[in-house]
Amino acid sequence: MAVINSIADREQDMKAWRHLLHQHPETSYEEVWTSNFIAEKLQSFGIEIHRGMGKTGVVGVLRGNGDSTAAIGLRADMDALPMQEMNEFTHASKTPGRMHACGHDGHSTMLLGAAQYLAETRNFDGTVYFIFQPAEEGGKGGEAM
Repeated sequence: MAVINSIADREQDMKAWRHLLHQHPETSYEEVWTSNFIAEKLQSFGIEIHRGMGKTGVVGVLRGNGDSTAAIGLRADMDALPMQEMNEFTHASKTPGRMHACGHDGHSTMLLGAAQYLAETRNFDGTVYFIFQPAEEGGKGGEAM
């Protein structure tokens, strides 16, 4: 239960991150604001970052306790769609003709939350790669990375 409670304690921060990401949607290979936001968060968690992967992709690298060579990659997509948001909530898109309509803002938020938790606890042996992929919506961002 300690893990669940620790993650639940992050709810307000994660909600704020998702709202910010939702307000700043960027389409394939244009994820400059998004990749900057993600890189800044990862750095604030003490995670090594690599930028410019596949143009706007970001990879965070976190080594746990121990000396295992085991590794795992956790991935989230970052891009939005070229469509107008019609919602009227406070965190609606601020970019005309762009919208997070597929949940990529949520995917990126969940991966940031996992990164923060794992960086704080480091209760694992091996390496975790946090992969924030650009251009998932038909732009072959995974291949570019």
